[in-house]
Amino acid sequence: MRRMGMVVGLKPEKIAEYKALHAAVWPEILALISECNITNYSIFLKEPENLLFGYWEYTGDDFDADMAKMAAHPKNKEWWAVCMPQQQPLETRKPGEWWAMMEEVFHHD
Repeated sequence: MRRMGMVVGLKPEKIAEYKALHAAVWPEILALISECNITNYSIFLKEPENLLFGYWEYTGDDFDADMAKMAAHPKNKEWWAVCMPQQQPLETRKPGEWWAMMEEVFHHD
């Protein structure tokens, strides 16, 4: 199992819409998340900075393949078409990232 954290900005005028969308995530998206070996997935919002922090645990054997599967899924493309315009990627993210991946520097069970 691999713990993963990531961050992205959220446009201030989209906060209510983003919260409402994630209060009722489409069932197909929830199923796809599980199919792609992601568990214990949470998204937190830090205001007034309007930063979204995402955390999940990846339990699969091929992260790149699972993420490609997720990206290619037609329903996920619809979901991202709704979510991504609400987000504001960090200027410091790496090439190819939308959500900027974070380094785990401490963990305690």
